Amino acid sequence: MSKRATGRVEAAGEAGRPAILLSVAGFDPTGGAGVTADVAVFAALGAYGTSVITALTVQSTVGVERVEAVVAGVLGDTLRCLAADMRPAGVKIGMLGTGENARVVDGFCHGLTGVPVVLDTVLRASSGGELLDGDGVRVVRERLLGTVCWVTPNTVELGVLTGMEVRGAGDVPAAAKRLQNMAREVGNAGLNVVVTGGHLAKPDDYLLDWDGRGQWVHGERVETRATHGTGCAFSSALLAGLVLHGDRLPVQQVRAAKEYVQRAMETAPGLGGGKGPMNLMWPLKG
Repeated sequence: MSKRATGRVEAAGEAGRPAILLSVAGFDPTGGAGVTADVAVFAALGAYGTSVITALTVQSTVGVERVEAVVAGVLGDTLRCLAADMRPAGVKIGMLGTGENARVVDGFCHGLTGVPVVLDTVLRASSGGELLDGDGVRVVRERLLGTVCWVTPNTVELGVLTGMEVRGAGDVPAAAKRLQNMAREVGNAGLNVVVTGGHLAKPDDYLLDWDGRGQWVHGERVETRATHGTGCAFSSALLAGLVLHGDRLPVQQVRAAKEYVQRAMETAPGLGGGKGPMNLMWPLKG
């Protein structure tokens, strides 16, 4: 099994230079999610963040009003141009917007060897707006699941991707296994699945590693309205851990990313009138 497939990599970054991580995601004007949040997470955890925008959004902490996807040709050209000069040591995929964009990103990631890719399956905003069209969902199922080494759906996204009903924690293991089997069906025997538990009665995450071992990772409920971008931050922190701390076991990577997000929620600055942003830079403030 390759290191790419298992998500295990050696610590990256030449002496004196930070590891370069790439976020391919949408732009959130609030800075709480999307590429701006991802770059903040990378910086806070010791990496250098680059980003390629897949879509522009009209939104605030109150909700998403409009989404405009970047033209697929522009997206592809930007990825090619950036990677030729600043090759990433790891890639986080977030909001894709359209099936065309999903195909472009899948093709780009196929061209990277030995690089961990984490897919945050952003399908719908918490306010109800669609962030990936139906064609895009098909591309995720039929192509991207065959490319990435980690996928981090919440319970709602897990249900959409698998077609299974996920109403509570008892439904999660079987649906996670189904998602892993879907990846195997498109040629990926090394997918790690992390189902984030923010929608569950207890905020525990479920890890099904590439070798078929499932376990729950305990979480603490944080009473706050600063829940904007929790999934983005978790997947970005996970990628940073894979690249910067490649000797950790999968469950250790999940725990570290989960602890980072919990602390970011606990120290949130209280901005905005809706679901506010977290304190993504907390590791740099002592």
